[in-house]
Amino acid sequence: MNRNFQPNNNSNTNRNITRQQGPNPSQQQNQNVQAAAKQIPISNEPIIADIIPRVPGAKVQVIPIGGLCEIGKNTWALRCDDQIMIIDGGLAFPTEDMYGVDLVLPDLTFFIENKDKIAGMIITHGHEDHIGGISNMLKSFDIPIMYGPPLAIGLLEGKLKEAGLMAKANMKRIKPRETVRVGQFAVTFIRNNHSIPDSFTLVIQSPAGIIIHSGDFKFDHTPFDKELFDIPALAEAGSKGVTLLISDSTNAERSGYTPSEKAVYPKLEETFVRATKRIIITTFASQVHRISQILEIAQKYGRKVAILGRSMLNIALISRQLGYMNFPDGLLIRADEVSNYPLNKIVILTTGSQGEPLSALTRISNGSHKQISIIPGDTVIISATPIPGNERSVAATINALFARGAEVVYGRDSGVHVSGHCSQEEQKIMLSLTRPKFFMPAHGEYRMLVRHGKLGEEVCGLAPENIFIMENGDILEVSTETAAIVGEVPAGIIMVDSTRDGSIDKNMLINRKQLSTQGIVSLVLSLEKDKIVAGPDLVFKGFVFGDAHESEELSQSIKDKIVSSWDQIKGLEKGLREKTLEDLIQNSLTDLKQKPVIQVVFLEASLV
Repeated sequence: MNRNFQPNNNSNTNRNITRQQGPNPSQQQNQNVQAAAKQIPISNEPIIADIIPRVPGAKVQVIPIGGLCEIGKNTWALRCDDQIMIIDGGLAFPTEDMYGVDLVLPDLTFFIENKDKIAGMIITHGHEDHIGGISNMLKSFDIPIMYGPPLAIGLLEGKLKEAGLMAKANMKRIKPRETVRVGQFAVTFIRNNHSIPDSFTLVIQSPAGIIIHSGDFKFDHTPFDKELFDIPALAEAGSKGVTLLISDSTNAERSGYTPSEKAVYPKLEETFVRATKRIIITTFASQVHRISQILEIAQKYGRKVAILGRSMLNIALISRQLGYMNFPDGLLIRADEVSNYPLNKIVILTTGSQGEPLSALTRISNGSHKQISIIPGDTVIISATPIPGNERSVAATINALFARGAEVVYGRDSGVHVSGHCSQEEQKIMLSLTRPKFFMPAHGEYRMLVRHGKLGEEVCGLAPENIFIMENGDILEVSTETAAIVGEVPAGIIMVDSTRDGSIDKNMLINRKQLSTQGIVSLVLSLEKDKIVAGPDLVFKGFVFGDAHESEELSQSIKDKIVSSWDQIKGLEKGLREKTLEDLIQNSLTDLKQKPVIQVVFLEASLV
């Protein structure tokens, strides 16, 4: 299937969008770029040394294993001359229809089948959707070397120690503008702005030319940590000629610019001033800049902070240890100490911004948390926006908090959250600075990729056939002059239930969904030498009958059919015998319009 970005008048596929002529980057946009660039010292010496020469005809394959047409599990493979470089290894959180699933990981089949060709890994930053799947990778194959920012490596070390995998990990911390070699690639780390410190855009030199992987980014001209986007380095890479740009599409539907992280501070402080009782705040556990601001404001107003959620507490402690957070001893207290302080002297910082069923905030909202309950008059701040697919879960949590008497501050208009991802004008800046020959929108749902693709036409005048709207597993092969989708690799998902070892397959997920919506019928037969000596016994769960008589009548009808058919059924092989009984029961439920899970159990009378 041709997945290239094509004008609608050439194809009817729903992957296509109409080419539109748009304006060049606005004067304001250029002024913002220039203003930001002036804040970074510029040397006459080149920032990015030429290490990998371009080779006419050389080809590089770019393979998204996760992160396209979705939010999360960002995982990439770049292959050249039978050597593979991995970029990030992320996870995603389950959607509402993934019953009992805690985490979603990318399918690793491609890496496992090519494990002898893996030269190393590059990590862009420390968010879970970029490093949360690395432990699972190391359980399945070796990664010779992993390069990443200090904070990302620090967070990853904690995960690997917990999983008992540190002995398999060879990690090296990089510095801004540092260049490393991985196989046929040379990668320069360029500092960018995101909602976590130490976030980087990658300039990748290859025999097919320069490939820029934007990572998650925005252009924040007043960043909380005062670390500016390294625009001179990005512009220098663009001036060398960029073969392919892979760029963040998360906010491609939002016009304008994403506000600075600092814009959240006055809104949070205003809420602190108004609150007369406890303040409960939820945000992403790895939102280091946001957590830093919350701790700073809490200290300013004399409130102690209890952090609920092991992941959030670990990240706060590791960030402090590495110098990315600064808060005094004594600011943090344990959850069981909250009751020792006046209500107006407490902040509870918690996980659960996405309405996760087992998160602390969800359990607080439904009254099941062992240590914290809502007190009428508590102020709850939702300092996050729902990831697509989580909207209903988040809304349910907010409703439950209101019902228990809390004052809830939430939503985009509240000003207590800003995105860490670029909006349209910043996406235009990235395109303008890099001026790629080919463009692949990434990190977003399908509609976001399409909207971002339009900007490639408007800003750079890229031809539609040079813009690639792809799906996980597609192979984009690029050279200095050409690019095309040439095939695909396995790129499904692994669903993890943390209550048990192993992953959940699709059949198990179907059964769980079926149990939750259609119920279950259990049939028990006691046999002695294939003769029924007790039963059949039937149990219906999850059914709604008009009255007891209806259920008894249906149950007796099924039992009679089983007994009358047993002479024919008993001669079948065990598996076929069970399937025949399942079909008999299902056919008897036609009038109920339910398709339950059917469980057949044979008991040997001699063993009972």
